[in-house]
Order: sequence, then structure tokens, then C-alpha cells
Amino acid sequence: MVSIGSSRPQGDGTEVTDRFAAREGNLPPGGAFDAPDVLAAKAESENFPVASRLLPAGLRADLMAIYGFARLTDDIGDEVKGDRLALLDWLEADLDRAAAGKATHRVLQQLTPVIAKSSTGLNPFKCLIEANRMDQRVTRYESFDDLVAYCMLSAAPVGWLVLDVFGVSSPQRVALSDKVCIGLQLVEHLQDVREDAERGRIYLPGQDMTRFGCAESDLLAPSAPECLRNVIDVELARARELFAAGVPLAASLGFRPRVAVMAFAAGGMAVVDSIERADRDVLAVSCRPSKTRLAMHVVGGLARCVTERRAA
Repeated sequence: MVSIGSSRPQGDGTEVTDRFAAREGNLPPGGAFDAPDVLAAKAESENFPVASRLLPAGLRADLMAIYGFARLTDDIGDEVKGDRLALLDWLEADLDRAAAGKATHRVLQQLTPVIAKSSTGLNPFKCLIEANRMDQRVTRYESFDDLVAYCMLSAAPVGWLVLDVFGVSSPQRVALSDKVCIGLQLVEHLQDVREDAERGRIYLPGQDMTRFGCAESDLLAPSAPECLRNVIDVELARARELFAAGVPLAASLGFRPRVAVMAFAAGGMAVVDSIERADRDVLAVSCRPSKTRLAMHVVGGLARCVTERRAA
């Protein structure tokens, strides 16, 4: 497991804050709450419903605040020009200020009430920041276990936060949530093979690529060669197995969190369907989940939840 902590010298954050917060143009605008329509549009483009309209307004606001932070963190790690590590240090410093109600950025200000109610503390948020620090230093993962360790920073913490918002966190549920979140990260990596390769990053395990004779240059081909499709098959099988944890997790919850959790897993399965319909050609085809397939997986998953609850 990757340890959490900055690879850069840390002071009190003031210098970094003064340097970047005064020039907010350095920060990506997509997560800014002065443009909620932009954030909402980004949420709508995700593989799963971020904050279902079936939820009470308070829960939706908390989930959107978490999403705004995750989106801002990823945008800094992926999109910002210049010293991304310094900006991530600034973000961590503003996260600490958010816990004291003194954040300078609007996204972090919106996060303050979520932190105040949270039983998880700042650790999940700091894990997301650390995952983006890793993205600046690590561009290849040799084994699937290495990739899972990364996903435990980049994806699993979102599940911890969602369970906490619903007030249903437990060690058993967190373990199941980790599997669903890792599965979601895996299928997102499959969707973004070309985009990531163009950025110099590869999130397909090197051992799998070697096994099928898949070269890094194959990730930039006009369409996926057979060797890459074979690698995709392996990752899809892993994702399906991970998404299976969604049913026992959802079955252990009350109605509202059950539907929300099932929708997350269903979104991932809908991506799997899309990739399979494209014959695993993630280079030539934009593999997005269809709303019909997402709904089918939600309904099917909820039906299995009923069966599992009756058998318990």
C-alpha cells in the first residue's frame, strides 16, 4: 500500500497560498462554485449519477461538495500548466484551512460543512491529493497489485466519503466499497487509454501488456490492435468481479443509500457493456455508458439486493 504524504517540503502553506490563491486563474475553473452549471455539467458526464435527484437536498449538496473537490483535485493534477505539485501543496493547505472554516477557494469553502459532520477526518481528501501527486511522479504500473495500490488513493476514498455522508460506514462496507471504487477506476482507465498515453501515462499493468505483446505505441494506434484488445479483456474481467461487490454492499443498506450505491456499480457495468459492444476498441470508439444499460443494471442489481436480503 502506498503511504500518504507529500514528497515536497512542507511549511505552513502560507507561501504557496499567497503565490497561487492570489492568481486564481492558475486554478481550473471547472470545479468553481461560482459556476455551478459547469460543475453540474461535469457531473452529468460521469459514468454514474453523482448526486441522484431522489436524494434530499442536504445529501445532494454534500455529495456535490465532495465531487467538486475531487474534480478540482483531478483537474489540477491533469490540466493545469506549470508547477502542479506546488498547486497540490496549496490545495492541501487550503483543505486544512477548510477544516477550520478558513478556506480561501470556493470549492474548499463548500467542503467545510461536510468536514464538520464527517467521522473520517481529512484523510480521504488527502488521499485524493496524494494520488494526483503520484500522477506527477509515476507513469507506469508493472503489476495489477501496483495499480490497485494507486486506486486505493485515487478512487477508494470517494467511497469512504459517500458511506460517511449517508452515515452507514463500517469496516465490512468499506471493504466492499473499495472493490466497487477500484472497478470504477479501472473502467475509466480503459475509456481513457489514448488520452492517458498522450499525456505519457499508462494505467494498464505492464505485466499484462508484456503477456500479450502489447507495446506502448499500440496505445496510440488509430484502432486497438488485437494485443491491446486482449489486455482489455483481462481488465474487464477484473472489473466485473469487483463490481459484484456492489450487490452485497447495497443489500446491507437502507433504501436511499442502496439505490445510490447500486447506481455507482451499475454505471461501471454499463461502461463494461459499452466497451464490449465496441469489440474492446477503446481507441477508435468513445465507450460511454448508455442510460438504458445503466438503468437495466440498477434495476437488476436492486432485484438481487431484495433476494439477498430475504436470504440473510
